[in-house]
Amino acid sequence: MTADADPARGRDALSAAALFAVDPQALGGVAIRALAGPVRDQWLALLRGWLPPGQPWRRVPLNIADGRLLGGLDLSATLSAGRPIAERGLLAESHGGVLLLAMAERLSAGTIARLAAVLDDGELRLARDGIAATVPARVAVIALDEGIEADEGLAAPLLDRLAFRLDLDGLRRLDLAALGIEVESLATARARLAQVELPQAVIAALAATAEQLGIASLRAIWLATRAARAAAALDGREVVTDADGAIAARLVLAPRATRLPAAEPPPDSDQAPPPDETASADAPPPPPPERDASNEDDAPPLDPDQPLQDLLLAAATAAIPPGLLAQLKAGAQAGKARAAGKSGALQKAAARGRPAGSRRGEPRAGQRLALIDTLRAAAPWQRLRQAELDARGGAPSPQTLSQGERSLPSASVPRVLVRREDFHITRLEQRRETTTLFVVDASGSSALNRLAEAKGAVELLLADCYVRRDRVAVIGFRGASAELLLPPTRSLVRAKRSLAGLPGGGGTPLATALDAATELADAIRRRGETPGIVLLTDGRANIGRDGKPGRAQAEADASAAARRLAAAGHATLFVDTSPRAQPAAAKLAAELRALYLPLPFADARSLSAAVKAVHATGRERG
Repeated sequence: MTADADPARGRDALSAAALFAVDPQALGGVAIRALAGPVRDQWLALLRGWLPPGQPWRRVPLNIADGRLLGGLDLSATLSAGRPIAERGLLAESHGGVLLLAMAERLSAGTIARLAAVLDDGELRLARDGIAATVPARVAVIALDEGIEADEGLAAPLLDRLAFRLDLDGLRRLDLAALGIEVESLATARARLAQVELPQAVIAALAATAEQLGIASLRAIWLATRAARAAAALDGREVVTDADGAIAARLVLAPRATRLPAAEPPPDSDQAPPPDETASADAPPPPPPERDASNEDDAPPLDPDQPLQDLLLAAATAAIPPGLLAQLKAGAQAGKARAAGKSGALQKAAARGRPAGSRRGEPRAGQRLALIDTLRAAAPWQRLRQAELDARGGAPSPQTLSQGERSLPSASVPRVLVRREDFHITRLEQRRETTTLFVVDASGSSALNRLAEAKGAVELLLADCYVRRDRVAVIGFRGASAELLLPPTRSLVRAKRSLAGLPGGGGTPLATALDAATELADAIRRRGETPGIVLLTDGRANIGRDGKPGRAQAEADASAAARRLAAAGHATLFVDTSPRAQPAAAKLAAELRALYLPLPFADARSLSAAVKAVHATGRERG
């Protein structure tokens, strides 16, 4: 979509930049969904030129370390001075300015939490490396969302604190003459902002509009009031008007909408307006006016006689792009499904893996010494240790020195005194592979009911696992036994072949199947992988562990096997494939401590989507 075909998005982007330039720290920031390109660069350059001269503008790398972001102990200065010297982090350096977050959709949860705390408090409470301090850090954030997939986006805690959300994808240019804003007018608006009054009626109307749009966060209302005040100051007024409230509703509330406003109920029959006598009694009522997509670019004209709440709601509704709510819903479901197939759980490793901080300890059994952290732990104590050394006449006590210090002659005692309690070793973590174990009921009762649909669902899940390079295994059970149809593999062809060759009919040896699943999951875990079990059955056990028929004994054996599997702690999903949800299946799922999912009317594709959505929750227990 070009800028000519959708000028409203371009004007909204410029309006948001102007309002943000008037009151950046109070508005929190702007979330921009767009890949790198000339339009995004043009918007950023325009905003930077509109901000006050000399205001800090810092770019935050994706994998920024806590020491650079927050500050802490300046190791080199501390070792030189012999006392703790603090260094300023990027947040403190950016006080009163703007942080530009590149690839913000990939920021770690820890970095997002630290940014959110600073945005809330306007200051940084530092307590690390032996330094405790509170420094001012009133910043604003420009978060660049460069995600390609629909389920990729900014984390909700960060997104909630940013006033504006812009989508620049598809725009070819920005019409800078559309608003006619000059740098001098922005400076005047900043000076006028403190005198702008906000009527209670506008606050109440913005709150009611947020409620109608399904916005639960109170921050949205607060940010909308700040945007309305900035709009009034920019327009040369000292009192917020209805037009300013409409701008805030359009730019702040509309992108946060989770539902469309409820339609007005039809008037009662006794209050209906009198019919038009000139109209024919048989004539059909006129159709409601259709929403012309070509005219959606412009905000609706403001009616001075229209109630303020209805006016703001209409302005926000007009700014909601067609299909936005459906995209949000689909994106949330896709995000849950994608989370189900991420790499396996993190496990601690001694010799291999990616660094994940450090901890106190001595480097034994191949563990790596974290030299910088060791020196950082020793640095604050250098003055005391040197004084202790001087008190002994320059001869340190052998009990207080490390092995390296004891091996040196007295004249070669190092300037940096490192003791055993200072040692830190590097913590390493490895991402374990995920193996999904499908346990499929192919007994006679299941074959009559949902076997074909269960096979179709498993095939779809197998394709998803193949894309994520997960390992899969298939166990089928019928008659008097459970058979490992496919050992853990990444071969999609073999998995489909083993599943297609699974016949239906016979008894339901559920206990035997659960025992086989437990043993295989235990073996997978011993190999260092993360197992997840998906059990597709109607839960009607009628074959015991000994292979003999008998429903009572079979159910008792199945309960015992379920408790054993639950005790092993494997994440399990129980999919009830019977035509109607069975109490016995729900009871068995409770004994398994599994997520229970009855699907009486789902087809194969909806079954696959539901399994993927809940499998992520089941994996967290593994």
